[in-house]
Amino acid sequence: CTCAPPGRRVVAPIVVLLNPSSGGGSAATVKDELAEQFRRAGAAVRVLLPGPGTNLTGMASQAAAEGCAALVGAGGDGTINAVASAAIRHDLPFGVVPLGTLNHFAKDAGVPLKMEEAVAAIVAGRTVAVDVAEVNGRFFLNNSSIGVYPRIVRLRERIQRRGAGKWLAAIWASLAVLRRSPFLAVRMVVHGRAEVRRTAFVFVGNNEYEMEGPHAGSRATVTGGRLGVYVMSATGRRSLVRLGLRVLLRRAERTDELERLVLTELTIETRRPTMQVALDGEVVDLETPLVYRALPGRLRLFLPARTGE
Repeated sequence: CTCAPPGRRVVAPIVVLLNPSSGGGSAATVKDELAEQFRRAGAAVRVLLPGPGTNLTGMASQAAAEGCAALVGAGGDGTINAVASAAIRHDLPFGVVPLGTLNHFAKDAGVPLKMEEAVAAIVAGRTVAVDVAEVNGRFFLNNSSIGVYPRIVRLRERIQRRGAGKWLAAIWASLAVLRRSPFLAVRMVVHGRAEVRRTAFVFVGNNEYEMEGPHAGSRATVTGGRLGVYVMSATGRRSLVRLGLRVLLRRAERTDELERLVLTELTIETRRPTMQVALDGEVVDLETPLVYRALPGRLRLFLPARTGE
């Protein structure tokens, strides 16, 4: 064991898991910069740099089992999800250093986007209980979806492995998925009542998303304790393309092709034994039925101290 000198208290470190492809510099440089920022703020810290193919949630859980004061995800939304899942399971406070391209969760939750300010919030800020959601025991902080999106992501990843760039791969994958039959039949069970839909996608948000205007694609709150569910009711490719254009133009709220529900629980049944499911941008295979639940206040998130605190 590690023993402290008599009269000296051992301080458990904050453990940071850094996505090696995040931060805009070499992984080693970003790691050193992060460690220095925490030390300047007066915190004991361990910055872990996972290797390729590492299970981030497993690595974070191991760090929690060894003893730490908090878990921090440094990267994009996929990294944040993986580390937050371990923090929830081990009942540890959770911090975010947003180093991704979009940083949806950080923006919606009020986490500072600059590294120095994000670190200061973790070391000297406050913790706030924010919502998460789950599907079949898998947590998500932003959203989950079935249908065309996870199929496009999986195909895009295969095309990228052949050497194509991300955006070119995404375009080719989207065209390929839309050329095939993009629709599926689902049976949605809400409050014990079942309804059948033929749809290209079902999108489930951790709280409700703005679908039009300057804040489209964001959430007004991550503490509402609800699921925002969006179902495409169009049944033809033209309708799907039309809806896609409305989403790009931030006018999706005005279309009849998008059904909106606000729930705390949702069950989705299909004839398929498993489904590709997107969780905060990462795609996993889950057994059906898919049971979605809102989990109010399940994550203790570090946020900046209020003025005057």
